[in-house]
Amino acid sequence: MEMQRIEDPPLARALFGDVRWAWIWLILRVYVGWQWLSEGIEKAQTPAWIGSHAGSFLTMWITKALTKTQGAFPDVQGWYAWFLSAIVLPHTVFWSYAVTFGEIAVGLALILGLFTGIAAFFGTTMNASYLLAGTVSVNPILFAFGSLLVLAWKTAGWWGLDRFVLQRLGTPWKNTVPAPETHVPPVVHAA
Repeated sequence: MEMQRIEDPPLARALFGDVRWAWIWLILRVYVGWQWLSEGIEKAQTPAWIGSHAGSFLTMWITKALTKTQGAFPDVQGWYAWFLSAIVLPHTVFWSYAVTFGEIAVGLALILGLFTGIAAFFGTTMNASYLLAGTVSVNPILFAFGSLLVLAWKTAGWWGLDRFVLQRLGTPWKNTVPAPETHVPPVVHAA
């Protein structure tokens, strides 16, 4: 059985696989990274997130989110309300530190172009968490941009540390993509 291969459209091949377009991802990556880094730094300087009152802001935020579970079309779904009340609320100090340092780590990784796809994935995971808790703000925009960075992981870090680090870890960029090997059965002549 011959293996079928579906090629990406030319635009997708260019944007997600051609380093000549990596400058687009550099701009997007630095913008999204700066948003995460500045939010994380702001939280790190706030005692309600890190320090003497760690967890207090998150407790207030979750309490407000849990009020959005009412009505025919609630902003917060029941299963996510359960997650917030059963998993996050009892451990708000831990989650305050995790959110703060997670935002800083995602921001730094995106700005530096280090493990760009992974950083963008964790950024979109945080955006999804905030959206599921009923907080809109800039989250839909960062979620969309982060999703594009996940798709463009091969070229999004080209103008960054990924260009060197991923090559050393076994994910090298090459100028050409080798053609897939095909097995041609020998021709048998009837005697």
